[in-house]
Amino acid sequence: MRITLVGPAWPYRGGISHYNTCLAEQLCETHEIEVVNYSRLYPGFLFPGKTQYDESKDAHRVDSVRMIDSINPFTWVRTGFHLVRSRPDVVLVQWWHPYFAPAIFKICSIVRVFTKARIIFICHNVVPHEKSMVDRLLARLAFSTAHGFMVQSEEDRKNLFAMKKKAVAGIHPHPIYDFFKKGDTDRDEAKETIGEGAGNLVLFFGYIRAYKGLEFLIRSMSEVISSIPARLLVVGEFYEDREPYDRLVRELGLEDSVRFVDRYVENEEVQQYFSACDLVVLPYISATQSGIAQIAVAFDRPMVVTRVGGLPEVVAEGRTGFVVDAGDPSALADRIIGFFTEGMAEKMAPFFEEEKKRFSWESMVRALEGLIVRAGEGRG
Repeated sequence: MRITLVGPAWPYRGGISHYNTCLAEQLCETHEIEVVNYSRLYPGFLFPGKTQYDESKDAHRVDSVRMIDSINPFTWVRTGFHLVRSRPDVVLVQWWHPYFAPAIFKICSIVRVFTKARIIFICHNVVPHEKSMVDRLLARLAFSTAHGFMVQSEEDRKNLFAMKKKAVAGIHPHPIYDFFKKGDTDRDEAKETIGEGAGNLVLFFGYIRAYKGLEFLIRSMSEVISSIPARLLVVGEFYEDREPYDRLVRELGLEDSVRFVDRYVENEEVQQYFSACDLVVLPYISATQSGIAQIAVAFDRPMVVTRVGGLPEVVAEGRTGFVVDAGDPSALADRIIGFFTEGMAEKMAPFFEEEKKRFSWESMVRALEGLIVRAGEGRG
């Protein structure tokens, strides 16, 4: 098939760009693909981080046509007619935030009128974590142009059907991000590289916002260090005020047990952090799924995750990690302590290879191909 992927790719950074690139790489093994990228993703004043661009030396790239300016309607029309001229059989749209709904609606409306292409939305979040009524209205607008939807968790499937009862939908878990792994890295060497000494190391990775629940993980460390020696390494750029987190660390007397690396970590550094840690913790209080969890799987790192969204679907309880209630520092502490005192790292190690098969990009493509057939049968 001729498949056009609409969504961010290099030079943009972050999980959606990585996802779009990995999917394009897998699809091009059996299909003819084109990636239609953004010329402007967010206006500077709307982006909470330091830069939207990937400055990694080892950038994960795919060829793309940069056409879509998220705030310029003329580019939406131009992009729509570019797709018309390209005559794709399928258009795969990366959907993660209603901010992009007007652009996606215009582009896909043109495609629907002038081509027979099947339009499939790949939903990272059907609705955003910090949602409003306007977000739902915008999502419904964009979704009206789709023939089918691929969701990646049961929660998102429910969210989708709540808005679009007769949606043609497929479900497949978020595949692993294994492109960060460049061979094996010795744990002690990795710890030395990132400035950590020997001992138990817990990792929180990814940008920081309130819904990520970092506050509860920090609070749990008081209980953890009262039972075992351990350190928490928080690696990611703050997308909100950092001071409340620094203050909490001081109030709890955790200055020697919690370290912040407050920046976006470039691709070539990711391996060092995941190789150095013993346990990855995702203490989220709201989620659909997480690319961070799929990096942990790629590096064979056990996880403690909270019982929200699709996170429990990623972790095989007792085999690749543990699931606890959200917003409960004591529950987090108990699982972290138990992981180290019960020698769970060694016990869990054999299970990761089998789990990786469940999260492969090949499996995702097969699921998409099946959805494309169903969407064509029910196309309106």
